[in-house]
Amino acid sequence: MYTPSQFDKDDIQSLHDFIESHSFATFITTDEAEPIASHLPLLLARSSGTHGRLIGHLAKANPQWMSAEGRTTLSIFHGPHAYISPTWYETQNAVPTWNYVAVHVYGKWKSVENKEGKADIVRQYVEFYESKMPAPWSMDETEDGFIDRLLDAIVCSTIEIERIEGKWKLNQNHDSERRLRVIRSLQKTGGHQELKIAELMLQTLPDESGVGINPVGDGDE
Repeated sequence: MYTPSQFDKDDIQSLHDFIESHSFATFITTDEAEPIASHLPLLLARSSGTHGRLIGHLAKANPQWMSAEGRTTLSIFHGPHAYISPTWYETQNAVPTWNYVAVHVYGKWKSVENKEGKADIVRQYVEFYESKMPAPWSMDETEDGFIDRLLDAIVCSTIEIERIEGKWKLNQNHDSERRLRVIRSLQKTGGHQELKIAELMLQTLPDESGVGINPVGDGDE
């Protein structure tokens, strides 16, 4: 990923936090002919290896897994993004751009073939996502044989993270006053993506900018 130094995010804890918060990834591999992509949730095991480990699964009917074994894969975790109008800078020489946050993860796919390992991966999925539900669903609630049939229909994997890249493109190449104008304009739009980008931009403002906790608000929020 092309990442100028001012947009580079290399703090591993922040990158891990981002992956857990934006776990629905674009998973990319290549076969002999062309790139292949699937869209799927990937879970993070933070403490495994140098950079962590991803675990996931594909439908057995999805042919992508057949060419993935042992090959380097790319998983893209997408964050908020928003169009930035040059009018918001309030200066003559400016052009449109797009602010966004993304994390790229590289590592080799390794299939998990035994039923116990596959069941453990599925259980981790269920516990991670159901933990936020008011009445969490459990795999133990299913009829005998249902989970076994499910496991027969999927291919599970682990991906030891070999390289992880983060890009926080949030107008850090502009001065604080111009960035504040963009933040105010994003907040005025009221869109979900725009508000999230405004929040992230606010976090990147330098301490010496002298702004308070909510410089774009009216004090009553």
